[in-house]
Order: sequence, then structure tokens, then C-alpha cells
Amino acid sequence: MAATVVVLTVPIPDVEELRALVEQAGWWGPVGFVAGYAALTLAPVPKNVLSIAAGVLFGFGPGLVIVYCAALLGASVAFWLGRALGRDAVEKFTGTRVEKVDAVLSKRGFPAVVGVRLVPVLPFTAINYSAGLTALGWWPYFLGTMLGILPGTVSFLALGAFGLEFGWPAQVATAALGVLTLAGLIVAMRSRRRNRTPDV
Repeated sequence: MAATVVVLTVPIPDVEELRALVEQAGWWGPVGFVAGYAALTLAPVPKNVLSIAAGVLFGFGPGLVIVYCAALLGASVAFWLGRALGRDAVEKFTGTRVEKVDAVLSKRGFPAVVGVRLVPVLPFTAINYSAGLTALGWWPYFLGTMLGILPGTVSFLALGAFGLEFGWPAQVATAALGVLTLAGLIVAMRSRRRNRTPDV
């Protein structure tokens, strides 16, 4: 409620003013954004809006580096934090059963991590915490995350960087996000059908 009141009453600077503020902040701007993004990665809240904002504020190239590093930092911290907290705390915090994540990731390892990152069947934060409690090793998790989050990150950054000028970069980014979303829906539907099919 308070956030809504602030949005409605406080004037929001335009894009050029925001970019000017970022430039004035110097290296504190990117560092602060990385820290904030990584911290939010530890909480079950949507991060895609921040990726788009990074594209708007920093442009495509710098924004990609910033968001990519921040996402990997947050995913790494959550992995080890999940191991420290234990199963009960992780399941209560994320609302996801660790056994479910273990069943998805442990059998195929690295390819499974790439798949769930590329086509998000499970929430990003839930995977981060739960993976630390599964049989999956650190390096398959980290390398799979590095590769799997790249297409979505690039698409959201391009949408933020080029979306104000809806030319071909923004159209390609929108199409890529549409394909990833559709693929995620298909995979989720197939998974539900397999779970509903009784064993013979």
C-alpha cells in the first residue's frame, strides 16, 4: 500500500535523468546495482524487472555484465546458504520440496541444470537454495547456471536497452522471451501429465 502511494505521489524521473544519475554515481552505480540484485536473488521475488531496468540504466553491454555477475553471485550464495540452513528452513522459505528439485537435478546433473535455467520449470530462487541440499555437485550447478541463464538474461537486457525504440533488437528479445515462456509451459504440462499417469 505504501509503495503504491509513493508511486502515485512522487514524480518519477525520465530515462535520461536516471541515466545521468547513474553516470554521476561513477563505479558506485554498477557496484550498488550488483549488490542489490544479488540480495534480491536470495528472496522469492521476481528479478526480471531488475534485468530490464539494468538495460534501461546501463545499456545492453554493461547491463549484461552487471546482471549476469549479480545473478551468478546470488545463485552461488543461495546454494551454500541452503546447505547451511538445512532442508526444513529451505522448504519453509521457498515453498518448494527439496525432494522435487533433487529428482529433477540429480539424475542428469549439468544438462538438467541448464534445462531448468533455460526453460524455467521451477522458480529461480527455489532452485538456488534447494540445489545445495541435493546430490548435485557445486560445479555442475554453477556451470549449468552460467550457461542456462544467459539466453533469458540477454533477452530481458535487450528489452530494457532497446525497448524504448521498438526496432529489431527489441522485437528479437520479445520473440526470444515468448519462445522460452512457451517452452516452459510445454515442459511443465508434460511433467504434470507424467506425474498424473499411474504406474502400470
